[in-house]
Amino acid sequence: MEATDLIAIPANRPVRRRAGPGRAVARGFTLIELMVVFALLALVIGLAPVAFERLMESAQYRDTVRAVLADMRAARYRAQSEGVEVRFAVNLRERSFGVEGGARHTVPEPLQMRAVMAQQESTADGDMAIRFLPRGGATGGSVDLIRPSGGGVRLRVDWFSGRVEQEPLAP
Repeated sequence: MEATDLIAIPANRPVRRRAGPGRAVARGFTLIELMVVFALLALVIGLAPVAFERLMESAQYRDTVRAVLADMRAARYRAQSEGVEVRFAVNLRERSFGVEGGARHTVPEPLQMRAVMAQQESTADGDMAIRFLPRGGATGGSVDLIRPSGGGVRLRVDWFSGRVEQEPLAP
């Protein structure tokens, strides 16, 4: 082998191989590979809004359940600690709830709300209430929060003890 037959190739440069006489091997992606990748991306992008909507509905449901429970328990605690009657009010027409004299919360649109409370605790403006008594009792009642799927939860106040209990509602 003579010195003129050697060709110097830098170490960091890729070597091109030839496929057959005078043809270079093509590098890159085939059309089918690109179409599969684009189809998968379209599928992911198409499903993202549906998953996000379900996630939002679930978060709104959990937040509303927690808010109703917190307000009911706060009303019970305040009645017992301050020695005064405290009302937890619900207005089905306005889709709102809260401890009387405090901030009112609104139930988000995809959720439904039902309430069962004593007749004497209803007012002319559509408020229904559960009255928590200083000695631990209450007028009793329940608030149902229902998801669009039909499932949900019933938050029930025991009239004798004033305890707030949570039970699932089957669709």
